[in-house]
Amino acid sequence: MPWERIDSLYSASFDGTNGQVAKPSRLAFGALYIQSRLAITDEETVDQIRENPSMQYFCGIESYTTEKPFDSSLMVHFRKRLTAEMMKAITEEAFAAEAKKAIERERDDDDGDGGSSAGTDSGEGRAEGGGSKPKGTMLLDATCCPSDIHYPTDINLLNKARELTEQIIDELHSQPSQRGIEKPRTYRIVARRDYLGFAKRRKYTHSQLRLANRQQLQYIRRNLESIERQIAQGANAEGMRSDLQEKLPVIAELYIQQKQMFDGRTHTVENRIVSISQPHIRPIVRGKANAPVEFGAKVATARIGGFTFVIHMDYENYSEAKYLKASAEEYKRIFGFYPKVIIGDKLYGTRENREYCKSMGIRLSGPKLGRKTDEGKEAEREQAYQDSCERNAIEGDYGVVKRKYGLDRVMAKLHGTGLTAISFGFFVKNMERLRATLEAKPKHSGNLLQNSG
Repeated sequence: MPWERIDSLYSASFDGTNGQVAKPSRLAFGALYIQSRLAITDEETVDQIRENPSMQYFCGIESYTTEKPFDSSLMVHFRKRLTAEMMKAITEEAFAAEAKKAIERERDDDDGDGGSSAGTDSGEGRAEGGGSKPKGTMLLDATCCPSDIHYPTDINLLNKARELTEQIIDELHSQPSQRGIEKPRTYRIVARRDYLGFAKRRKYTHSQLRLANRQQLQYIRRNLESIERQIAQGANAEGMRSDLQEKLPVIAELYIQQKQMFDGRTHTVENRIVSISQPHIRPIVRGKANAPVEFGAKVATARIGGFTFVIHMDYENYSEAKYLKASAEEYKRIFGFYPKVIIGDKLYGTRENREYCKSMGIRLSGPKLGRKTDEGKEAEREQAYQDSCERNAIEGDYGVVKRKYGLDRVMAKLHGTGLTAISFGFFVKNMERLRATLEAKPKHSGNLLQNSG
């Protein structure tokens, strides 16, 4: 574990000397690692560390204690300070050397005629500014790590927004500046009855759905106007609870989007809000049979030498194909040479990517352009089958991080902390692979948590 690198990056997130003494970087990183490894909550993580001597040793605690090492609320601050950008640097420090060894072993096993090296477009392995010949195989793909939100439907979002506006009106009216001023009417009982009248239906028609949406939109519009009047009459919006202050502009934007879709009779809008508590989440259309649309961060990764490196993460939908060049350049920066083979799905086979790979001496998986002979078609089919078999490895990695390390439902709520949680899931997966590699050697047997120092 690169503790020195972790400490240098973690200490850089503090910009002053005032306040309480910060928790050590090893304790912060170790706690997040344990949480991701066991896929448990913040509270359970603190309890596990308090009860387990080996976990305390792993976190840098000098002697066993039954006291809580910190309050569980600090886990949020740990995720804020250990950002996704820091995790990329830590991942490179921890696994780049072992990945390079795997690349060299792959080169030694390759006789230069068959396998993944067959069919290289340029054959010369040239690179901009010179450099070593391309070596190794890089697998590229992307997945979505769903966040912990209710499945968003228009009627449920509108009902939740209406209830929050009613709370805001109550908060504002309770302020001293509103004494003697009549409280705005919200019609909350009637609005709740209208919502339940629709929600309890097992079947409904399109006209009934539009009626329910229109009713909730009208209630929200009236409530937002009442809030504006209260503020104009002297109510202080900053005197409300902090969570309501954050949600008020989100509700206003949600109303605009829903009204636009209702009037236009459409279900799409730019930057569509699908969660009031997590407005940064966007619908990610994946086209999978079991989940055509997922709601969370989209993660583009590269698998190199058995280790997974995160290339790009974003809650906005994007095409992972445009990050092929960036992935190859990152590969060159880390290892000193370009990959010999890049394997991805058909999405990566754009003309721009083909031209780039050809200029760098990289073989890009997928069918080649142009007419082919019968022998060429057969060789291409064999190569495509072999590439698809190799590509299964990165799909397996996604299954592991989602099934074992909690990325099937990311519980972190903030934009930055959610990306940190995803980074830790891939980091733990890589570390478990590294542990298995080291345990295969007699001098490195034992438990990772006991030999991490």
